[in-house]
Amino acid sequence: MDIKTATALHRLRLISVPEALSFPALLIFGSVLSRISDIDYLMMPLGILHGILFVIYAVFLLDVWITAKWPLKKVALFFLLALLPFGGLYGDRLLKREESAGVLAARAREAARA
Repeated sequence: MDIKTATALHRLRLISVPEALSFPALLIFGSVLSRISDIDYLMMPLGILHGILFVIYAVFLLDVWITAKWPLKKVALFFLLALLPFGGLYGDRLLKREESAGVLAARAREAARA
């Protein structure tokens, strides 16, 4: 794994957890609380925050798709995980495995060259 691929994967991992937590926060604190109480001032800031995080996630996923040359099936899985509440947490686990496997492969190539 080259440095550009590792960086793209790491960026996607960094955004996947906040994006995964922003959607349930929007659902719970924004929607539910505004329906059962007078707390409706959380909906717009949480919606904007989730929207920004989702767009950043989509851009970083596109970067990984281009840089790591992932198949469309894998990209579609990660996009689907972003649409599910807490799905990005599972996606983060998958990305962590992918990142670890890439680091181990890079170290093995370095050892073979030496």
